[in-house]
Amino acid sequence: MSEHITLSLEDVRDLSESILSDNGFNSAHAQAITDIIYTNQLGDCHSHGLYRLFMCTESIRSGRVSGTAEPTIVDAGPAVVRADANDGISLLAMKAAMPLLIEKAKKNGVAALAINRCFHFSALWPEVEMLSEAGLAGMAMLPSHAWVAPAGGKRGLLGTNPFAFSWPRHNQAPFTFDFATSQFARGEIELYRRAGKPLPEGVAIDQNGQPTTDAEAALNGAMLTFGGHKGSALSLMIELMAGPLIDDLTSKESMDAAGGKPEAPYHGEIILAFDPNMLSGGRAAQNSERAERLFADVIDQGARLPSQRRQAAQAYNTQRQAVEIPQALYNDLQQLKTSP
Repeated sequence: MSEHITLSLEDVRDLSESILSDNGFNSAHAQAITDIIYTNQLGDCHSHGLYRLFMCTESIRSGRVSGTAEPTIVDAGPAVVRADANDGISLLAMKAAMPLLIEKAKKNGVAALAINRCFHFSALWPEVEMLSEAGLAGMAMLPSHAWVAPAGGKRGLLGTNPFAFSWPRHNQAPFTFDFATSQFARGEIELYRRAGKPLPEGVAIDQNGQPTTDAEAALNGAMLTFGGHKGSALSLMIELMAGPLIDDLTSKESMDAAGGKPEAPYHGEIILAFDPNMLSGGRAAQNSERAERLFADVIDQGARLPSQRRQAAQAYNTQRQAVEIPQALYNDLQQLKTSP
């Protein structure tokens, strides 16, 4: 039997929506979640594609995630939007609040969206690219669970704490990056465990604070930040920006709230939007040309812009209208449809 299976893009959507619906998500949540899972799978972002359905189903089966929650969107000020997910997965609240965020950014030059009381599992690049598609630059950040040790520490305190940025480009895919402040995303370590592969050196420590390349030991121990103290400081900034700043939980508080259950982290998210035209005094076109020269200089040196590989995969998979996933993953996903 082949180690991989080819799914049509329609199959990806149908598989995701059916699993989510079978497990108690209403159609609005199932579609909002599937949109992001589909987008990640299209770009071969496997750790945030169909694989994330396991966390979604575990989260709703725990009884704490609402699959029917209606988000509450509040116009909180000239440049502030607040979205209360009301204990739902974050994506429906984000989708509902995004038009108002874009409107405020274009009116004021800068705007912020605070999403509260949400369970979060997904990559951040799709939402900042929603902003770049509207001609805005965007940032997004959030905590997770306390899986990551601070630099010099021996136990989990920080989250994987991803940070994403996107810059709009005329008639081209945007300049986008999205990375965890940990060496690896949590989902990547779980994929290593499933594949029985050793981790690279310097990614994690075990329960005794000793370096490990064993994925299982890493999941039971703690992950490490990238760049030592620099990544650790950046991760702490994200804890503050997406925690106390917007009246929501830190990664440690999120893990405590979960009570050890295998569910998506529960916390908040902050999304910032910037209008290049207003902030440049109406000179967005001229400054876009300067940005393009900067990108061209990167490529001229033989370097690669962030997301180029993912964007190439998106184009290739869109052209063939299909993606490949491991057969074992597909088999496990089928069990989510039939399990009580």
